[in-house]
Amino acid sequence: MMSQPTSFFKAVCNRLHIRYDMMFGLLLISPWLIGLILFKLLPILASLVISFTDFFMLTPEETQFVGLGNYFRLFDDAAVGYVFFETIASALSTIPLQMAASIGLAALLSSPRLKANSAFRTLFFIPSIIPSVAIVFMWFGFVDPTTGWLNRLILGPMGLTGFNDVYSEGAINLLFSMSTLWAIGPGMLIMLAALQSLSPEVQEAARVDGAGPFMRFFSITLPLISPAIFFALVINLISVFGGVILLDRGNIFSGSNSPVDGYISQMMFTKMELGYASSLAWVFFILVMVVIIFLFASSKRWVYFPDQD
Repeated sequence: MMSQPTSFFKAVCNRLHIRYDMMFGLLLISPWLIGLILFKLLPILASLVISFTDFFMLTPEETQFVGLGNYFRLFDDAAVGYVFFETIASALSTIPLQMAASIGLAALLSSPRLKANSAFRTLFFIPSIIPSVAIVFMWFGFVDPTTGWLNRLILGPMGLTGFNDVYSEGAINLLFSMSTLWAIGPGMLIMLAALQSLSPEVQEAARVDGAGPFMRFFSITLPLISPAIFFALVINLISVFGGVILLDRGNIFSGSNSPVDGYISQMMFTKMELGYASSLAWVFFILVMVVIIFLFASSKRWVYFPDQD
């Protein structure tokens, strides 16, 4: 007879303990929640409302509701099409390069034969915190035909001509692709964590069966870390389309060199057309979401999820 009240009392205590843990956890993350609501969600919702107005930052008192006028204006803006295809070209050239470099560096740093892994990991990650605009200017300063270190200190003493047309379209594209490699730090850490989580018994069994290093890497390692590759692919895709995608930060503050970022920032900070800039941001946001939904739908065919076995 005494067991029933005791069990009921324990159940009540357990429920109160769980509720206390939940409240204490919410209290701990409340500063982050407040910042998320005030500095992220509210500006995002405000940008959606502003996209239906002709908000001009110099004369905000004259703002009027224009409905879908800003969105119809996109079809008459020739620069939007150029920026769209330029962004796609940038994604096709930079994302595969970043993914390959991240996987390669992670494989190198996960090797037990490499000494001072922590030091190399830090050195490869540090450049990713430098704004990309600063990296581009640094590269241009390095290869400048007249004052750059490449010609004066390296190629000149060797009797080589070096870069003489650094501002040509081909040279700019090459430098842009090289500068994107400076942002592979987070992707490298994601791949490195995935590689370090793999069971060594799988690799050992493949080695016993006669599989070589390349066969093990492409047939075993890459499929096993495909969830990390999928996650990094989504992150890189969002990064290429710009941090200003929902007007919570822009080119001036984040230093992004995304074509979308640059055009939206130009509309917002140069021409002061905040309403049109908001509509641009939401259109590109919808395009990114469509691509991401397609990636999630196709992930069942090329991403290995152990929990689904």
